Amino acid sequence: MSGTTPAYPDPANPPRPAVDEHSPDYMPPLSRAIPLGIQHIMAMFVGNITPPIIIAGVIGATMDERIFLIQVALFVAGICTLIQSIGIGPIGARLPIVQGTSFGFLPVALPLAKAFGLPAVLGASLVAGLLQVFLGAFLGRVRHLFSPVVTGIVVLLIGLILMPVGLRYAAGGVGAADFAAPHHLLLALFVLVVTIACHQYGRGFIKLASVLVGLTSGYVVAIVLGWVDFSRVETAAWFAVPQPMVFGMEFSPTAILGMCIIMFVVGLETIGNISAITVSGAKRAATNKELSGGVMGDGVATAFASVFNTLPNTAYAQNVGLVALTGVVSRHVVTIGGIVLIVLGLFPKLSAVASAMPPAVLGGGAIVMFGMIASAGVKILAENELDQRSMLILAVALSLGVGLPLVPEISTAVPEQVALLLKSGLIPAALAALVLDAVLPKPRH
Repeated sequence: MSGTTPAYPDPANPPRPAVDEHSPDYMPPLSRAIPLGIQHIMAMFVGNITPPIIIAGVIGATMDERIFLIQVALFVAGICTLIQSIGIGPIGARLPIVQGTSFGFLPVALPLAKAFGLPAVLGASLVAGLLQVFLGAFLGRVRHLFSPVVTGIVVLLIGLILMPVGLRYAAGGVGAADFAAPHHLLLALFVLVVTIACHQYGRGFIKLASVLVGLTSGYVVAIVLGWVDFSRVETAAWFAVPQPMVFGMEFSPTAILGMCIIMFVVGLETIGNISAITVSGAKRAATNKELSGGVMGDGVATAFASVFNTLPNTAYAQNVGLVALTGVVSRHVVTIGGIVLIVLGLFPKLSAVASAMPPAVLGGGAIVMFGMIASAGVKILAENELDQRSMLILAVALSLGVGLPLVPEISTAVPEQVALLLKSGLIPAALAALVLDAVLPKPRH
């Protein structure tokens, strides 16, 4: 008999089971986690600062106000990303969700800002965010309305609707004097080729960080060729803490109604994005707790954003596509990205360096990421039986979602508030899918 004592487990400190790599709780080594977190930020950066830049032009903001709006957009996105990835009680999905300034609210926010001013938009955003928190708390009771058919259609349409956005970035960005110039398209193509090559032929981290490698390579090429404007960097301050309520708030009934209507659709997008993350990354359906927490987190993010002078925040589809592309579903990676966003928001000069990235560089990566979102929607639909009933729902939703934005004349024949809903395409498509799935008889098995 050996004189050594067998190493039995200590009952007071049982060994922790290993966390699966496909679990949101998995923590990669920091040598991989930090670059992957930065990759998430690079994927959403331009999209996050574009809405405040657009609305700054509508309200006639000064250059200092424009830089401030960009700064708070980064700071708020970082805080709200941590709310989703870490969670606060029932709030937050605890998934790799990156929050950012929502494009979905722009069709309503821009005319409201022009008519009533930015304070009215911020006041309406606060109300819409609080309403979304309330609805998210009871989401479990109505989750049956969001079947895989409805969720898959919404995710698919998010990808399809974003595809032209990626291509506009690739062409130099809307409003560029040389829009669709060959050098923009070639730069985007370079990023696209590098991203695909790294994803298909790279190994280890290079494969996982293919989008980061593509974006970084494109940015470096643009700098070498003299296509990057660093003038914003020279005027930006080194350090500044974002201040709340700089523009104040006003509560206009018209503005509140418009923002609350759009909030419902953005909430549905969040449900679709959460479902896409769990299906493509965690290889399972989203739980009621994740969906409810994610929608509540969206609402808290929107309310918090309004207090800090910026537009509503939502779960970013770009980063859902990144999760689908890399297969890395760790929420801790996104937490690192959220911290990076906060740092960028505290150091305007650093955020100015990142904001100087040419839109064409982002466009090259966005072509892949937005396509992956649509692919995730296809996967959700394919994993469920597509019978004649489901095909009919899909057909009607796709026709509305893709067709309505291409025929803007239809919107002129209805009241202005209804026209805003029709122009998005996603709103009528999602509503049609919900209604048809609820009322059409299900086949007997």
